[in-house]
Amino acid sequence: MTLSFHWFLPTYGDSRGLVAGGHGTFMSGDRPATLRYLNQIGAAAEDNGFEAVLTPTGAWCEDAWLTTAMMVDTTETLKFLVALRPGLVSPTLAAQMAGTFQRHSQGRLLLNVVTGGEPHEQQAYGDFLDKEQRYARTGEFLHVVRELWRSHEPITFEGKHIHVRDALLSNRPDPIPPVFFGGSSAPAGPVAARYADTYLTWGEPLLAVSRKLEWIRRLAVDQGRILDYGLRIHVISRDTSEEAWAEADRLLNGIDPADIERVQASLARSESEGQRRMSALHGGATDRLEIAPNLWAGVGLVRGGAGTALVGSHAEVAERLVEYSKLGISHFILSGYPHLEEAYWFGEGVLPILERKGLWTHPSRPAAAPVATPFAASSSS
Repeated sequence: MTLSFHWFLPTYGDSRGLVAGGHGTFMSGDRPATLRYLNQIGAAAEDNGFEAVLTPTGAWCEDAWLTTAMMVDTTETLKFLVALRPGLVSPTLAAQMAGTFQRHSQGRLLLNVVTGGEPHEQQAYGDFLDKEQRYARTGEFLHVVRELWRSHEPITFEGKHIHVRDALLSNRPDPIPPVFFGGSSAPAGPVAARYADTYLTWGEPLLAVSRKLEWIRRLAVDQGRILDYGLRIHVISRDTSEEAWAEADRLLNGIDPADIERVQASLARSESEGQRRMSALHGGATDRLEIAPNLWAGVGLVRGGAGTALVGSHAEVAERLVEYSKLGISHFILSGYPHLEEAYWFGEGVLPILERKGLWTHPSRPAAAPVATPFAASSSS
């Protein structure tokens, strides 16, 4: 299996400390998310061999579509894993936006479909469906979008939540953008199995991840489909294990207890099963945060969504990634604080180890030619 690595684009701001908030809770870093700074992260990700950058979505960050569209001309091969919320725009418009992005970026769009697990945030956007209805709408939405991407004839669809009549794209995306999709609750599974190309999960211990992937695999088999699988997690990778854990301790010591209380109270309102699982890993407490070898739950104390990090030496982090890959994970979406510097720590420390193991190759760099000694005499001379 060849592994793909992606980085994260902090469109709410960045920091040398943990940025508190997210998932319906306000957040901002002391490094503002200017286009100049985001372009620096994009360049670092591209240079280090990350295939794409993931953008979040929500009222607490910059718009994913506009931000990434403005970054296309500052990168050459980097792809953009753009977050999309079904129901906030029509499926026809979303399909058209994807086609436009693909043409102007020369095929560098990936889509991360986010159903939404925070009712108060959804309602701020004018969406008052409950959780099960939102997942049902997501399925209908993706059905229409996928039909539009491949159909040469007008599409009419009358669902419970989505209605379109005689919809047709004049320019279909080429290639069709891969769809990434995550969800841990019961109604998420069938949607992922039928419409996702890559199913995403957050970083939990190996057994929990294995059970979740088996659940989705069984559902996908029922649909006659085979999916890829991805892991969204943070990383703190250093030359030695001691240095990495010292960095984790520094981040933990920099957390304001008031931020833990504020963020955990906000996340308690979440309807997201994935968020519930992340919160249960630490329970709001700052002790016993290493929940599995090299797996640290400290990020989730103040950050919604992905709340765990792989912490250790470059060799240890690489070993943990290999363990996840043996479960079937082939896409790793990573981040760290600050995102600019951590892209280099991981890119220069861990990726070469995986390359030597034959598990990863730089997506835009040709394989190194065999090294020859300059001016050496040939054996026939």
